[in-house]
Amino acid sequence: MFFFILVFLVYNGYPAFSTIGLPAFLFGDSWNPSGFPPLYGIFPLIIDTLLVMALAMLIAIPLGVASAIYISELAHKKVKAVVKPAVELLAGIPSVVFGFFGLIVLTDLLRVTFDVPSGECWLAGSILLGIMALPTIVSVSEDAISSVPKEFREGSLATGATRWQTISRVVVPAAISGITAAVILGIGRAIGETMAVLMVTGNAAVIPSPIWNVLSPVRTLTATLGIEMGEVSVGSLHYSALFGIAVVLLIITLAINLVAYKILGKIRSGQTGVGAGGRRYLSHEMADSLKKYGAYVLTVIALMFVFIAAGLIIGMVCILAVFLWYILRQKLNPRQVQNAAFALLWIAIGLVLFILGCIIADIVINGLPAISWEFLTAPPTSLGREGGIAPAIVGTFYLVIGAILIALPLGIGAAIYLNEYTRESRVTRIIRTGVDLLNGTPSIVFGLFGMAFLVLYLKFGVSLLAGQVTLALMVLPTIIRTAEESLKNVPMSVREGSLALGATKWQTVRSVVLPPAVPGIITGTILSIGRAAGETAPILFTAVVFSTRTLPSSEFEPVMALPYHLYILSTNVPGASLNQYGTALVLLVLVIGLYLVAIIVRRHYHMKIRW
Repeated sequence: MFFFILVFLVYNGYPAFSTIGLPAFLFGDSWNPSGFPPLYGIFPLIIDTLLVMALAMLIAIPLGVASAIYISELAHKKVKAVVKPAVELLAGIPSVVFGFFGLIVLTDLLRVTFDVPSGECWLAGSILLGIMALPTIVSVSEDAISSVPKEFREGSLATGATRWQTISRVVVPAAISGITAAVILGIGRAIGETMAVLMVTGNAAVIPSPIWNVLSPVRTLTATLGIEMGEVSVGSLHYSALFGIAVVLLIITLAINLVAYKILGKIRSGQTGVGAGGRRYLSHEMADSLKKYGAYVLTVIALMFVFIAAGLIIGMVCILAVFLWYILRQKLNPRQVQNAAFALLWIAIGLVLFILGCIIADIVINGLPAISWEFLTAPPTSLGREGGIAPAIVGTFYLVIGAILIALPLGIGAAIYLNEYTRESRVTRIIRTGVDLLNGTPSIVFGLFGMAFLVLYLKFGVSLLAGQVTLALMVLPTIIRTAEESLKNVPMSVREGSLALGATKWQTVRSVVLPPAVPGIITGTILSIGRAAGETAPILFTAVVFSTRTLPSSEFEPVMALPYHLYILSTNVPGASLNQYGTALVLLVLVIGLYLVAIIVRRHYHMKIRW
């Protein structure tokens, strides 16, 4: 499916490449399709995308890695049981809710703080993307750090090293490859985001002047697609140029995800030992090579961020900070260094939880006054300023239920085939790689594919069915991977015992293997439901309208949906503040509630299943 999407995008974007010319398209210094003559240079969009991503990573990497170290190495078990799910909840907040919070709160804070006409700028986009990338970096880094064998820590402490010396010189270097993969996956998350950056960056297709002017408005590749695709004439050069942008975006995210999966693949292939509690770990030779490889990659990424994207000033600040830390280390004894480092770790995790609390508290406090029976059951009136959001709630459920009904049987079937009926081969590796790449595809690309293929080519029109199929394609990789991992956790001896009693292969899979895998499959399904319910970009061009007083009578009619309704209310309807917050609160409760259920099911599953 990934390769089909890529080919279809290239097919639609080829007229722009051939007419404009690939060098002029990639390196042209102006994007102005409505000008005379029209200009289709996307170089400013690429630079703006890299700038926003780079500063976001400079925010997210220190906070994310420090939080992961705290959770893995310092947090008490009871604290970890609360803090880790709390950080994971950040991943459950829909991007349009982040965008709404940024538009209402963050941009106003930046405007007042820096005394500028508008707070919609590069800095606002980077702050939001940094927050949104945190769960990925924290989760993957924490898994990598926790996977370092206990013997490494005990050996270091036995030689007289302090806890911080053990963490900084033994544990983190041993986990550097996993941390690198976390950073790269965070980069992919930042580059592929649409709605949040669209709402807070000002959307001016210019390169900041000077390059380090973080208060300059910018426009990313994804924001350009979100803004212009809905208004372009189908078949025009502008239409093809937008598909060309989608191809460039997909290739960038493809390269990023391939690097991340390559590193993670090396980690998995090098797991040749078993530590305490059955935890697998790397051989010393593989660990050494991966540490070097991961360190090289991380160094290249850091240099790219500092000197190319973030500018010389940020680079000088980073170098100065490193220099000051080096000086302090020389003047402080190991115990004082440890106390300072632990204080910084506590500050980092505290800041992450504070950010989560601020977002949720702002929406809850301002959204509760809007919640009433009429708001939840009535249709909107006065362009959404009054009335309720009942059609949007029901439309969201229609979209999600349809998407899961399509994706769940396909995903479970694919997982059963890959895990139970095939052996590891080049074909299965290609399939798994395709699934992983599909999982890393930006949501706006799914929206473009759905519009071009389902809405126009198959003539579904902007409809409930087109939205359901698009969302199903988006969540399919999550269901496949979680189902496959759940099936892998069922011991081989269980299968062998069933087959030894005369059961067929299918009877074994259906009656013996699937039942214990159901909790993991349910967890993946709930996570998929939460993601589908909170996405705006995939349904932007395929399924939704802003306002309707009636529910769809067939699959070929458009619907309202909570994410799109919130986006239009917050960006195009003045005087609707109360209903904006009410809509955001309902959407937040719906999606975070689903993620909480998934976390509870996962924890229950880990506690109950013991082979």
